[in-house]
Order: sequence, then C-alpha cells, then structure tokens
Amino acid sequence: MKKNYVEKLGSVFLQCQFSLLFSLLLIGINGCSSSSLYHINIMPAPDIYHSANIDPFSDEAAASSSHDRGMLYVTDRVPDPNEKKYSRYLNERGDVLRAGIATIGLGDGTIDWQEARKISLLKNRPDYYPLKVTAAEEFGVLDFSINTFTQTEFIPSPVSAPAAHFAELIDAKLAVSEKKDIYIYVHGYKVVFENPILVASELWHFLGYDGVFIAYAWPSTPSRWAYFSDLESADLSSSNLRQMLKFLAEETSVERIHIIGYSAGTRVVGKALWQLALQYAARPDSELDKLRLGNVILVGSDIDQHIFARQIADGLLRVADKVTVYLSANDKALSFSSWLFSRDRLGEAWKKSTPKRETIEFLRKSKKLTLINVTGAEGSTTGNGHAYFRQSPWVSSDILISLFYDLAPEARGLVYDNDYPAWFFPEDYLMRLKNSLSLNLNRSQF
Repeated sequence: MKKNYVEKLGSVFLQCQFSLLFSLLLIGINGCSSSSLYHINIMPAPDIYHSANIDPFSDEAAASSSHDRGMLYVTDRVPDPNEKKYSRYLNERGDVLRAGIATIGLGDGTIDWQEARKISLLKNRPDYYPLKVTAAEEFGVLDFSINTFTQTEFIPSPVSAPAAHFAELIDAKLAVSEKKDIYIYVHGYKVVFENPILVASELWHFLGYDGVFIAYAWPSTPSRWAYFSDLESADLSSSNLRQMLKFLAEETSVERIHIIGYSAGTRVVGKALWQLALQYAARPDSELDKLRLGNVILVGSDIDQHIFARQIADGLLRVADKVTVYLSANDKALSFSSWLFSRDRLGEAWKKSTPKRETIEFLRKSKKLTLINVTGAEGSTTGNGHAYFRQSPWVSSDILISLFYDLAPEARGLVYDNDYPAWFFPEDYLMRLKNSLSLNLNRSQF
C-alpha cells in the first residue's frame, strides 16, 4: 500500500516537473510574436542605407504614391462579425481565402511622408515609432479557394469579382513600378491578423515601395499554448498558399514572385512548394517556369531538417529559381523546438560534424539552395535571437539586397565556408558590402 502511494506521488511530481518545463518551453518559443499584439515598433534601418549610401526612396513621388495605396493582404482567417476595434479577423481557420487592402499608420498619426522617410533611415532613432493598422477593406472571397466544403454564404456573386479586382489592383501597382515583381511575407506562430501586414509594410518600405507586396495572414493563435494547433493550421494553409501562387502567376502581369517565410510560417511555404513539386513532377521545366517563382527565403525555419531534405528529394528545388535558408546558432526559440521534437530544425546552424558527407557534397554543388549563417551578424542575438531578419541591420540588408538586386552572396559582401558549407557575415561585412555594391551595381541604381 505504502509502495503504491510513493509511486503515485513520484508520478505526480514528475508530471508537475514536466508541466513546469513545458511552460518554460512555450515561453521560450514565444519568438514569433511582437511585444504588442496589434502594433510593432518600426525595425532598425538596414545598414545598407548607411554603409553604401543607398537611398531606397530616390523616386520619391512614386514611393509616396505607393505608400498611400496601402498594404495588400490575403488571409484564410474568419472575419470578426463584431468588427472590434483591433481584431478585424479572428484567430480561427476560415477555409477560403479573402483578399483586401489595409491602411498603415506610423507613430501618433501626425507624421507625414517626408518625416517618416527621415525617421526610418536613422541609424540611432531618438524614440520608438509604432506601426499600426488603421483600416482594412476586404474585397471578398477569392473564387479559386472555394471547394466542395465551402459554406454557400461565403461564395460571392458574381463569384469571380473579388479575384478579378484583386488581380487588377496588383497589375495597376506593377504598372507604376520599376520592378515587376511580387513579394509575399508569411508570418510565424502566435500572432494576430495585423502582425504580418505590419511586418510586410516595413519590408516594402525599405524596398522603396517598388513592386507589389502582399501579406499572407494564416490563422495562427496569439497564445503560447497554441503552438501545436498552429503547426497544424500551417499545414492546412499551405494548400491555400499554393493556389494563390498559381493564381498570381496566371492572372497578373508579374515577372517574378518572391516569398519570405518566417519561423512556423516556413512550414506553410515549404509544404506549398512541395505540393507544387509533386503536381509538376512529370512536367518539363518549361512548365515550372510559368509559376514565376523567384527567390524563396526561409528565416528562422521551424521545419524538421529531414522533412525538408525529403521535400528536396521530391523536387522542391525545381519549383523556384533559388531557395535561401538563413541559419543561426543563437536562435533560442528553435533550440526549444528542437528539444521538443527531438529533431534538428532547418533554421539551426549545424555543427561541422553534424551533416552527413552526402549532405555536405550536395550543398557544395547545389546551384539553387543557399545557406546563410547569421551567427556572427550584428544584432542577430537581440531578444531570443529568433527575429534577426528584423532586428539585425546586417541580416535585413542582405535580405533586401538579395530581393531587390538579385545579387549572389559574394556580391553582397558575404564569405563562404567550404567546410560548413554556408555563407557567413565576416567582421568587415560593412566594408565588403560597400565595395561589392560599388563593383556590381551602376551608381545610377542607387
């Protein structure tokens, strides 16, 4: 009797220990959310604008005009029927895709374009400047996302009108842009609808509002306890993203579609590309070119390394021009995720002894897959080291240069480690960046 009591007591004690550890774990992976649910403070200015004297707003009139048009978004969240002050969409799966446009406000709403431009480029800002969504106008349900199980009340009339309007607006933006490209940002775990719109607005801002930016808001949940359910929602949303990519390629005048996936959002991106790879497996490369997928960037990727390897084996790299994976040895969120699943995450920097010989040889020879180790980059350890694509002025510079100028890593000031193998940020990165851009770009482009 006494023995059974002791065993039960020990079991309860172990359960309590696990609960405490699990709570700490979930706090640790709380790296995809902002300090506030409904606004973010504008990210540090990428160092490219200081070290290389590049002005992203050289075409001020075009940039200002694009800024006034707002941020396009696509979401498969459920609309909020109560239209609350903040939450325009609920944190629930909505099955179908809805498109719209959001208006962004900076600071207290009294800052004009000229002041916003100056503030955003300051290396040492005197204060925090929050970005927030001040309005959101939905066009309606995109007909290509309607399926057998879609509720009839969600089907628009005429059914193709919202998608047609969405495509027309994209083409109108592309018509006044120097670059005829679309950029899509896919967010991570534990954020509300507004977050991806605000992050996409930051990135588009530092691209000088050229091209078209779309925020894809899949139904993540602003709760540290929703990690596993969010991962399942990410898998579900991958099908919707896949359909959206095909729609953009077929129904707009875009030349190239680039994707930036972050954290758990890389699951949405990775699986969408994998599904396309399977669909086009028996088709020639000329058919894949019609998808117009350019650079796919995966940051802080919370994907099992072995799953990603299998997706590559199934042809994932055939789908896009190139796939760039950013890695860090200081990403605490991914360290917790790795511990939880007992599997290495794609966004974790490998130890030199970890990859198999075959993997190393593949990485050395691959012309489509690039690994970039941000471990030594300035600002990459800010917070829990997970949001370095916004917090590190070096990493944000590299991403923006890659997207806008389509330069190879060496031309962006990075150095290759043949043993790893990956590109890394050297201590003299800023000097290399400035010299490389001077050699590889015409000064009239700056």
